Amino acid sequence: MKKLIDYINNKVLVKIASLQTASVLTRIIAGILTSKAIAVFIGAEGLALIGNLRNFVGAFQTVATVGFYKGVVKYISEFKEDTVKLSKTLSTVYYMGFIATVIVSFFCYFRAEWINDIIFPTYNDYAYVIKIFAIVLPFYALNMFSFSIMNGFSKYKILIIINIIGQILSVSIALLLIYQNKIDGALISVVIAESLIFLITLVGIINRKSLVSQIKVSQVSYSIFKKLSPYSLMALFSAVFLPFIAIAIRSYIIENIGYKDAGFWEAMTRISDYYLMFVSSLIALYLLPRFSEINTKREFKKEVISFYKTIIPLLFAGLVVIYLLRHVIVLIIFTEEFEPVEDLFLFQLLGDFVKILSIIIAYQFLAKKMFWHYILTEAFLVIILYVTSVYFIDLLDNVEGAVIAHLVSYLMYFGILLLIFGSSLFGVESENN
Repeated sequence: MKKLIDYINNKVLVKIASLQTASVLTRIIAGILTSKAIAVFIGAEGLALIGNLRNFVGAFQTVATVGFYKGVVKYISEFKEDTVKLSKTLSTVYYMGFIATVIVSFFCYFRAEWINDIIFPTYNDYAYVIKIFAIVLPFYALNMFSFSIMNGFSKYKILIIINIIGQILSVSIALLLIYQNKIDGALISVVIAESLIFLITLVGIINRKSLVSQIKVSQVSYSIFKKLSPYSLMALFSAVFLPFIAIAIRSYIIENIGYKDAGFWEAMTRISDYYLMFVSSLIALYLLPRFSEINTKREFKKEVISFYKTIIPLLFAGLVVIYLLRHVIVLIIFTEEFEPVEDLFLFQLLGDFVKILSIIIAYQFLAKKMFWHYILTEAFLVIILYVTSVYFIDLLDNVEGAVIAHLVSYLMYFGILLLIFGSSLFGVESENN
């Protein structure tokens, strides 16, 4: 733990640690308040529909931004003192994002009925919600473009403050819409929430308005696009396929078991997302930059084992506490209607534990741009997640099959990662490794 703290101090991230914690807490509280409102005013059936829309929105938002975010942050940070390369980076990202956003927006608007039939059962007509999403999507894309600029220029403080204010604004509007319009209000809040943050972001980028003059069509660069492509494809793959697998699994539960059970699975997924935010923030803060610096197998092995020794006991203890308090957690976040969710905790928590063990190792793919390793392992995870979900749901005729599949899938995924990095983690060390 001392090594982790020293690293954070050396990178001057300690100055924003409290703000980052506040940002994560704000996101969790906002999520809990929204979930509570949905549980009270809509119920489990509505939560299932909202889950499908959330997955769809997340996937298409990533497509609209071409999955460039992480790559853009890296290259803006690298080229911020080089006006020519910075102009090429900003221009390439802006115009590629502009084209992608326009295509996605037009597709969603004019194919809204078709999309509605895919993500909602045919007797639920929410095509108008898809059209609203198409209209506000460009604001989300501009918001992410602005975020990448501020992040690249290390404007962490203003970035986190914007996130906090944006979350407060989004949850306020969501609660109002849910209270007034029930399921329709909840669905509308899902599609407009992220786009609303652009109103706050505008204030944060005023002092960077000089960068606008550097965004020119003539500066669009194929070499920059080529550099960003691995980041883009990796982000697109997981951000698009995993949400659509979630939609497929949820729809399968609706068709074969029922709406309520699909809502219970969505409730368990939301609870999982809340506590995983903390772990994900820590991993992103420390592991990715640390793995980028590592050049030998010995260092990689040492770092992984050190991180496991530090984090895993705390994580395991935290998950045990969550399991013991599952009844209280369900009642706080949802209502008594959701008490069956308590039966899903064991396998979900075990699956999340293995998932985190996997993510810690898998970050090496991103750090070292191991493109094909990443794509193939993610493809394996996506396929096995759906196949095992269908199998266990049919076998048990119960939604518990979905969380058992979650555990089994990540155990298999973890096994694949251990095979790939086996020589690094378990091989005999030499002086050159």
